Amino acid sequence: MRAIRQTRNIALAVGVAGLVLMTGCSSMKTPATADVAVSRAAVDNAAGAGAGDLAPEEMTSARQKLMLANQALAAHDYAKAKDLADQAQADAKLAQSKANSAKATQASDALNDDIRVMRQELNRANQQ
Repeated sequence: MRAIRQTRNIALAVGVAGLVLMTGCSSMKTPATADVAVSRAAVDNAAGAGAGDLAPEEMTSARQKLMLANQALAAHDYAKAKDLADQAQADAKLAQSKANSAKATQASDALNDDIRVMRQELNRANQQ
């Protein structure tokens, strides 16, 4: 009975060790296609937000890194592809944030101009 338990525990330990080993090794060999796809979506979202015009440097950087990530993926350099995809995604998010900030600033400026004009009209109406 004791030998059976010992054998079972050894088998379980070997199985767990094998699973951990396979998980660790496979993480560097797994294609980074999901990472590249997420980065591509981030670049597309940033472009849709007008980042190409409002944050051109960040968009250029994001597109270049995405292109390099695709090249690394094609060369089966998955660690490099993942790293570049993460960088591209960060650049795209920064570009989108800058574009959204520029749009908000433009909207705020327009609203302030409208308020200024309304105050001038109100002052003119009160002076008459």
